[in-house]
Amino acid sequence: MIITIASFKGGVGKTTTAVHLATYLAGKAPTLLLDGDENRSATAWAQRGSLPFRVADERQAAKLGREFEHLVIDTQARPNQEDLKALAEGCDLLIIPSTPDVLALDALILTVEALKGLRNVSYRVLLTIVHPRPNKDGDEARATLEELKIPTFKGCVHRLIAFQKAALKGVPVNQADDARAWSAWNDYEQIGEQILP
Repeated sequence: MIITIASFKGGVGKTTTAVHLATYLAGKAPTLLLDGDENRSATAWAQRGSLPFRVADERQAAKLGREFEHLVIDTQARPNQEDLKALAEGCDLLIIPSTPDVLALDALILTVEALKGLRNVSYRVLLTIVHPRPNKDGDEARATLEELKIPTFKGCVHRLIAFQKAALKGVPVNQADDARAWSAWNDYEQIGEQILP
């Protein structure tokens, strides 16, 4: 399976999503995360610690890709229309992370509009960095996406400090030293189960 993570807006948890979905898939079969972000955030994450999958530069895809059953691609932020088309057509599932704030949703809608003319493209939105209740931003964002008939994952990824601790240690969040680490991992595990049960 090839999963691509892309967004027109930065700061929406793109690399965090790539790392944790690769962690989930690595529990099923050998998985490679291709780091296509200019900042090489996934590569830096891996260099600080130990991840249960391999991370490589996207330019190594042709050589390494056939050694792995699953590929997760962390793309550069703000791809242009042509890049987005190539990314969407070159994967089994395009995941578009978005925070529930208005500016991120505006960027998300632009991304979805850009995808509308493409054939045989499978994509879903993942709401990320969602504040816990009583904040209702996540619920309101989901209602907006449903109203616009935009395919969205059930559940969301909550805003938890455990993700920052995991990135600093170079491990998946389920290995972070934080009381909420398993709750954070559960968010991504639920998303992973919707991709590959």
